[in-house]
Amino acid sequence: MVNRDNKEIMNLLKTARGQMDGIIKMLEDDKYCIDISKQILAVQGLVKKVNLKILERHMRTCVKEAFEKNEGDDKIEEIVTILDKYYK
Repeated sequence: MVNRDNKEIMNLLKTARGQMDGIIKMLEDDKYCIDISKQILAVQGLVKKVNLKILERHMRTCVKEAFEKNEGDDKIEEIVTILDKYYK
């Protein structure tokens, strides 16, 4: 499961990197600002998706294990801290 997840995450990040390279080229070529902004939003969407996949994996593994050991409170705090940053 983790290897498949890593492959999917890596593919998403590589796609985002490719889009970033495209954005840089668009800036160098003095392309239309709205078109650049749309590409930036696409990259943000990909990075957000990756982050959610990472957090989901964390909850399904580390958090689950912590609860099985009755040590889940610290993991809850970690998730709450991340979500607080995510929603700002």
